[in-house]
Amino acid sequence: MAENKVRVRFAPSPTGGLHLGGVRTVLFNYLFARHNKGEFILRIEDTDQTRFVPGAEAYIFECLQWCGLQPDESPLHGGPYAPYRQSERKPIYRQYAEELVKKGYAYYAFDTPEELEEMRTRFKTAENPAPQYNHVLRNEMRNSLTLGEEAVTRLLGEEAPYVIRIKMPVQETITFTDMIRGEVSFESSRSDDKVLLKADGMPTYHLAVVVDDYLMKITHAFRGEEWLPSAPVHIMLWKYLFGLENMPQWAHLPLILKPDGNGKLSKRDGDRLGFPVFAMNWTDPKTNELTQGFRERGFLPEAFVNMLAMLGWNDGTEQEVFSMDELVEKFSLDRVHKGGAKFDYEKARWFNHEWIKRNDVSTYKDQVKALFAQHNINITNDVVFEKVLSLVKDRCTFLNDFITQASFFFTAPATVDINAVKPKWDDKKNLFFLELIRAFETDLLWEHEELEKQFKEIAAANQLKPGELMLPFRIMLVGGKFGPGVFEIAGIIGKAATIARIKALLQQLNS
Repeated sequence: MAENKVRVRFAPSPTGGLHLGGVRTVLFNYLFARHNKGEFILRIEDTDQTRFVPGAEAYIFECLQWCGLQPDESPLHGGPYAPYRQSERKPIYRQYAEELVKKGYAYYAFDTPEELEEMRTRFKTAENPAPQYNHVLRNEMRNSLTLGEEAVTRLLGEEAPYVIRIKMPVQETITFTDMIRGEVSFESSRSDDKVLLKADGMPTYHLAVVVDDYLMKITHAFRGEEWLPSAPVHIMLWKYLFGLENMPQWAHLPLILKPDGNGKLSKRDGDRLGFPVFAMNWTDPKTNELTQGFRERGFLPEAFVNMLAMLGWNDGTEQEVFSMDELVEKFSLDRVHKGGAKFDYEKARWFNHEWIKRNDVSTYKDQVKALFAQHNINITNDVVFEKVLSLVKDRCTFLNDFITQASFFFTAPATVDINAVKPKWDDKKNLFFLELIRAFETDLLWEHEELEKQFKEIAAANQLKPGELMLPFRIMLVGGKFGPGVFEIAGIIGKAATIARIKALLQQLNS
């Protein structure tokens, strides 16, 4: 392709949830475009109307917005090459399909579904268990190569249903240079004559992707390695329609593999092993089945994107945690691996923990506040809320963990681990806490340093070690053996709540 501004595209089908492999393809496109000061286009490939799922397109846009991967051009954002939905571009494709027929590079095929089924049965052998409509069998079928001009004209005049198929060359070596894999070659005779235009006038992926990439001036096309077998058909279409010099540079990305490395990661693996594989929650409108996503599991978008970038790429150093700006600056395709990348959920958790710690709590406080509201805890003071989140964030792997780690700051614990206190409880400790209540009640200054000093002075006066009193005090305030410093907790929850919680546990211990 002539030297142009970099233009890349992601072209999903609106058929369901967005797999993390799809988001990684978006990410690599986005990073490459931004690194090269180019443009990132999102095009909806909805030519297969039988697989179209209502709501899936809006879901894709919401996923990308959450990840911070906004396209420059799309059905939502518009652009100079609109429309960006293939279903709205239907009239464009026929002229190219007809042009291929005229040039002898494609042909009309009038075979009925029954005839195609019979072909698969009649020509099935031990050596060829799944016969394809190819350079051998096209001569046995009902198409414009075998019927003669008069019969074809008559069938077209009668508006008989037909598809247009590419006529793949015989015994030709087809070669291209992949930006990740280097030179890749195919034997043309191994490719079947793919349908380019369906009976309903809609193009198949093979024709539409080539025509749209040409018309939208795409310079680089990144897709999963599962599309490599389709490359010969696409190369021939570029050659026949637009010339190979106009073809984008291609990169076939490695697969994301199951945790054991044995095959491509699927939704079933997530269900089986208990982790999400979709970016966000997806509810199948046909079955009403909910599949959980990374967002709802409590992942930050920065962590999700960072984790995806490291699946099959690194910058050549030991660095693992990258911001989006750092990824844009350092991304290059020559550091993308050829081999598949094993998905490691524990590593994904680690990335999330790192980003929760690194980010300022103001960036995710609203999400956590919404989680608190779901647990009927309403936050009224944002300053205190941010202080609490900062105190406990190092203990959180997921955003949902803030409920466990911080809810006791705003509401008394629903359950208290009294059994952690009972075995070593005695009258001396009981008297200590009664005295502590009296001291706290008279305090005018409620600061955690002052509370700690007072606590230790009363312990010393009662000939008790502060260490053996800290656990009961923590259980009183928190309900369990976790949380930040107890005096910091007391300082934040305030005098009334601290005293009430001490009294509540004393009552349980003494009843």
